[in-house]
Amino acid sequence: MEKNFYDFKINSLNKKNGEINFSDFKGKVVIIVNTASKCGYTPQYSGLESLYKKYGEKGLFVIGFPCNQFGGQEPDSPQNEIQTNCLINYGVSFPITEKVDVNGENTTPAFQFLKEKLPGILGTKDIKWNFTKFLIDKNGTPIKRFAPADSPESMEADILKLL
Repeated sequence: MEKNFYDFKINSLNKKNGEINFSDFKGKVVIIVNTASKCGYTPQYSGLESLYKKYGEKGLFVIGFPCNQFGGQEPDSPQNEIQTNCLINYGVSFPITEKVDVNGENTTPAFQFLKEKLPGILGTKDIKWNFTKFLIDKNGTPIKRFAPADSPESMEADILKLL
């Protein structure tokens, strides 16, 4: 049986917050993004947080997936530096998962699913860099893939259509 978006679970970065169960997002619009703390795109945390605060009550949810596969830009240990960077430097209040792989044989299942449903340019499935963003509608259908250079603000019109 083919998986759907709501079948996935992943551990939260903050272990005491436990597991993030995607079935909790039924009826919500979701942004999934692979993140890194030492990347030129790291300031996008602020834009993602702004979207989350602006539209959270209307049903938008954001989940960040730290990944160290691109230029070693997320070398930090989860409990300390990643959390500090996200929470203190960028005021992130949306959930951040444990560190994951988004490419290769250890790709986290949620990203494997998203890459299958929304390949990149010329049909390539691999994630090319940090801050690749996926927009999922209220029914769990992946709608659009955004490149790392696409700002969170550039997603707003697409988000509004889905809310």
